[in-house]
Amino acid sequence: MRPLYYYQTYMVCIFPLLLCNLLPLVDADNKENKAQSKRGLAYQNDAHKADNKLLFSPESPVAWYYTWSLWPTPEVHDTRAVEFLPLVHSTDDVADGDDFRQRLDGLPDSSTHLLTFNEPDGDMGSGGSAIEPEDAARAYLDRLAPLRAGAGGRSWNVSHPSVTGSPRGLDWLRRFNASCWDLDRDRGCPADFVAVHWYGEYEGLVGWLDTLHDFYNSPSSEKQQLKFWITEMALPQQGDEAALRMMNQKLPYLDGLDYVGGYAWFGVFRKGEEANAWTGDAVSLFDDEGGLTELGSLYLSSGSGSQDGNNGGGEFEPGTKGPPGNDGDEEGAAASSCLVSRWTVGLAGVMAVGLVAW
Repeated sequence: MRPLYYYQTYMVCIFPLLLCNLLPLVDADNKENKAQSKRGLAYQNDAHKADNKLLFSPESPVAWYYTWSLWPTPEVHDTRAVEFLPLVHSTDDVADGDDFRQRLDGLPDSSTHLLTFNEPDGDMGSGGSAIEPEDAARAYLDRLAPLRAGAGGRSWNVSHPSVTGSPRGLDWLRRFNASCWDLDRDRGCPADFVAVHWYGEYEGLVGWLDTLHDFYNSPSSEKQQLKFWITEMALPQQGDEAALRMMNQKLPYLDGLDYVGGYAWFGVFRKGEEANAWTGDAVSLFDDEGGLTELGSLYLSSGSGSQDGNNGGGEFEPGTKGPPGNDGDEEGAAASSCLVSRWTVGLAGVMAVGLVAW
C-alpha cells in the first residue's frame, strides 16, 4: 500500500495539469463570445494602461475598435480576437496610393473592414474632414472601391463615408451618391457596409437608422442591404442617469437589428478627462480613479441592457479596475480572477511530476 503523501503529491501534480488544459477552453470560449459580439470602441486613449487592459481583456465583449486613423494601438495583444478597423480620415490619406496600400498590407490579418472619410460634412475643428462630395466620390472610386476586389494586395470590406447624424449629413450623402453615379454609371460607388454616427436620444437613433435604411435601399442605390456600423454614439451634455438610460435602450435595440454589424460608444475616457467640452463627463466609461462607471459596467457586461433601465449584469461591476499598469495606476485591481499564464501553470505541473519521480 502506498503512503498517504504519495497521493497528496499526486494531487498537487495533477491539479495544475488539469488547470493548464482547461485554460485554453476558457480562452476559446472568450474568443467565441467576442466573435458573436457587435460591441466595439471608438478608441483614442493610451494614458491609462490599467483601463486599456480591462477594455481589451479576454473577458471583455469588445470585439473590434478603431483609432480614427490607419494606425492600430499596441494595447491589443490578441489581434485574432479583437479586430482593428483602419479609418481613411481624409483624401490626404490616399493621396499616395502605394504608401496607402503598404500601410493596409502591414495590418493584422484579422483586419478586414475599412472605414472611409470621417464626417466629411463637418469642419476640421470638430474632427470632421471637410471634403466636398464630388472630391470624395472621385477618391473613393480611384483608391477605395478597387480594394474590395483585392487590387494591389489583400481584399477589404469598404464602408461608405460616415457623415454627421443631421440633415446636413444626409444632404452630403445625396450629393456624394449622385457624383458616384455620374462618374460610374454602371455601379456608382459600391460598398460593403455603412459607417454611422449618432449623438442624441434613443428615439433619434431609431429615426436616423430608418432614414439611412430608406436611403440605401432606394432605387438609385445598391440593391443589396448594407450592414450599418455605428462607429460613434453617445448622449452629450446630459447627466449620468440620462446617459445610462439611453445606453440601456440602445444596446438591446442594436443587438436585435440584423442589419447592424457593430457599434461603438464614445468614449473611452475617465471622468475629468472628457473628450471635449461638448460631450461632457457623463459619456465616460471610467470614473476619475480608473474604476468602471455604471455606464462602463453596462457596456462591458455580457448582457445587452434592458428597456426598463436596469443594468444587464455581467462580469464587470461598477468600480471594477484593470490590472495595474506601468503608468502610476498601481491602485488597479485584477480585472479577471484567472490572470495566471497557462505556461506558468504547466511549469508548476512539470515540477510536481519531477517531485513525484524523485
